[in-house]
Amino acid sequence: MISFFRRFFASKIGLPLALAFLALIALAFAAGDLSGTQFSGVSGTDRLAVVGDQKIPLTEVAVSANNALEQVREQNPTLTMPEFVAQGGLDAVISQLIDRYTVGEYARTYGLRAGDNLVNSEILKIPAFQGLTGAFDEKAYTAALQSRGLTDATLRRDLEDGLLEQQLLRTAVAVPQLPEKIARQYAALVLEKRKGEIALIPSTAFAPAGNPSESQLAAWYADNRTQFVRPERRTLRFAVFGTDALKINTVPTAAEIAARYKQNAAQYAASEKRAVTSFVVPTEDAAKSLAARIRGGTSLEAAAREAGFTASRIEARDRESLASATSFAFAQNVFKAAQGGVVDPAQGTLGWYVARVDQIERTPARTLAQATGEITEALAKEKRTAAISESVAEIESEIDSGTALADVAKAYGLTLETTPALLANGQAFGQPNVQIVPQLAPVLTTAFQMEESAPQLAEVTPGEQFVVFEVARVEEAAAAPLAQVRDAAIAGWKRAQGAVLAKQAADRILAKVRSGTPLAAALAAENKPGIQREVIDLERRQLLARSQGRIAPPLVLMFSMAQGTTKTLEAPRDAGWFVVDLDTITTLPLSNEPQLVSQTRQQLAQTLPQEYRAQATAAMRKELGVTRNDAGIATVRKQLSGEQ
Repeated sequence: MISFFRRFFASKIGLPLALAFLALIALAFAAGDLSGTQFSGVSGTDRLAVVGDQKIPLTEVAVSANNALEQVREQNPTLTMPEFVAQGGLDAVISQLIDRYTVGEYARTYGLRAGDNLVNSEILKIPAFQGLTGAFDEKAYTAALQSRGLTDATLRRDLEDGLLEQQLLRTAVAVPQLPEKIARQYAALVLEKRKGEIALIPSTAFAPAGNPSESQLAAWYADNRTQFVRPERRTLRFAVFGTDALKINTVPTAAEIAARYKQNAAQYAASEKRAVTSFVVPTEDAAKSLAARIRGGTSLEAAAREAGFTASRIEARDRESLASATSFAFAQNVFKAAQGGVVDPAQGTLGWYVARVDQIERTPARTLAQATGEITEALAKEKRTAAISESVAEIESEIDSGTALADVAKAYGLTLETTPALLANGQAFGQPNVQIVPQLAPVLTTAFQMEESAPQLAEVTPGEQFVVFEVARVEEAAAAPLAQVRDAAIAGWKRAQGAVLAKQAADRILAKVRSGTPLAAALAAENKPGIQREVIDLERRQLLARSQGRIAPPLVLMFSMAQGTTKTLEAPRDAGWFVVDLDTITTLPLSNEPQLVSQTRQQLAQTLPQEYRAQATAAMRKELGVTRNDAGIATVRKQLSGEQ
């Protein structure tokens, strides 16, 4: 029913998700996902905002923005910083930063503290600061801070603020209960039904037929460069190789076979295993009495059952294994008895064993000639594994010493290949039908973190297949030159011009509808092709069920308007304008579905802690006072967007 405008609202980054992971820098260290991108051009003395008497450095914005971008890239690897900024990610980062400082400053104002020892204990827990032994390593700590452009003071401040937030808000938002009266109000909304119409006045219907002048196009493109940002691309040079390419000799010599046979002489000597059924009694006299009864014809299982014990079977074992599981004396007696015979009682840790030998497995000794096949196979496998490890280690050593990938490939007879420019998700840029070799898929994440001409080796199939690769070329994320996207830019300019006229048309239609003209008649008066109208007759719960968490903004507007009102709404990317006309609102009696109240309380209970936290933080901001540096924020926005 509403498919004609859903295509306008496919979010590129899922902003609600972006808000969830803007956590402390320290937590980002623990996850190992904080970007190392450095930020320049803004002095460390510049302020993002002042919270009370506390100044927030503008430089923290870039660190947090990079962290947020890296998190979003886990779902959308090709997302660029300009796109992230354009979709509202930077605004969310700034809000989170201000709130974090607000909570910390508010806590200090009222005497809460997080001392150095407590902060130190948190630092010791962070894996990124631990050495090979798992203990805190001063060098690892310093290197981690430097690689991310942070200072010890900044990290400690973040940790302190986080600890203060726990002290201040954790108990305040723990297990809140939604009052039933409020739950009834929200439950009633689920049963609400709205009727109306939504019309789309597309920009294309009003777009000019002719092309813009060169100056018009250049000016429009300069203002809308972020629409044409190409994600980072990397060209890889690589060679996939297996054991067949390493020229490995795995055939063991006769001397090696003989030496292995001698080394494992016990393995090839004659052996014997015995399986027994047994039970344990507390005294020697009881064990001898029961053994005599069994020798007299009573089955061991019956004798055990009559005496109140349970017999159990021990699978075939050699003498040493059986002694380890029971006792040395018992094992000695078992290996003296005949098959089917009763074992002389012997003492073990838990008591005296009464047992019967069920089975005897005898393996004759094997000569060198008989064992040669087995030994040859084992030695060949070992030699192959060792040779592969040695060859791979040699290649890694060559790479680590700075040998060029081409020289390594030549020395080991490897065939180098080059990929087209790849996106972080593995797709070839501009060539959707081109598939990369499967062996590169596991190393793509690493490849997008490497420097150019710094080859690495990775194991694709353990012990079988490897890939050695390097980044041959990096093309940073940037807006494409106008000449390369000229047609798309012209289309965008036309859309933008049409959007202005579409807005005027939407205003005319809005005025007519508000004066009593039916929406259909007002649309017809425009006499433009492409204008679409759809009748909406939906319950709120139907809308929620169909939307799967992504509700189109015109419907969001319709379900928040007053009955009998009409409003306009701009579509994204100059696509046009919506006119939303709400006719009636009806609500089914809540008594028809009383279970909705309890369901609503359960569902909203999950969101209450965050809501209470947001309200508490807003109150803190109001009490302390927050002054934002809008000029500085605008500068950071331009730099992150690549506009300067």
